[in-house]
Amino acid sequence: MAKILLAEDDTSMREYLSRALERVGYEVESVGCGTEAVPLLEKDKFDLLLTDIVMPEMDGIELAQKASAIDPSIRVMFITGFAAVALQGGKTAPEAKLLSKPFHLKDLVAEVDRIFQSEDQHGRL
Repeated sequence: MAKILLAEDDTSMREYLSRALERVGYEVESVGCGTEAVPLLEKDKFDLLLTDIVMPEMDGIELAQKASAIDPSIRVMFITGFAAVALQGGKTAPEAKLLSKPFHLKDLVAEVDRIFQSEDQHGRL
């Protein structure tokens, strides 16, 4: 079973996404900000970091960079309503998928499934 770390500062969105991904068979650990995610990344192995870009304390791009430094094999997917603004700030994100809010849960699940199916086809899972 693939293990996902979800970092989303909006509590209701975090719970909603977590439940949806668990319902389709993923193991999900969720946190409210990037600074909560880093210690989890350091002590546990995750297959995917699913993170909002705009969060307090540490934004999703910085979190993704730290996650990639800790585990170069981790996959990253950004979920955000502010993609254009966040990505114009001169920061570079690791190779990642981007899903803009608002999105339908089936689109999120399809994108996550696609990430793991492509890994499967390349023998990396």
